[in-house]
Amino acid sequence: MSIDKHIVEYVAHLSRIDLTTEELEKISIQLGSILDFIDKLKEADINNVNPTSHILPLNNVLRQDIRGESLSAQKALENSPEIKGNFFKVPKVIE
Repeated sequence: MSIDKHIVEYVAHLSRIDLTTEELEKISIQLGSILDFIDKLKEADINNVNPTSHILPLNNVLRQDIRGESLSAQKALENSPEIKGNFFKVPKVIE
């Protein structure tokens, strides 16, 4: 499957990414190669393969969940540049 340069340009525009003509060409070729590889993977016979989450038999080592002492609001906020009540004050980021 090929990815048209115009599709890459459209997605870059939606992502607010400025790409040069060379970058558009290179990315469209790379994405086409990735999709071709995915098509090859779809052809593999996996009927007798059990589903796995990992190829090795690994287990997470978890510690006991023990309730402990937590920070007070005053201690948590003492290094904050700005505070409003018992909260961190941050600048508005919504345009």
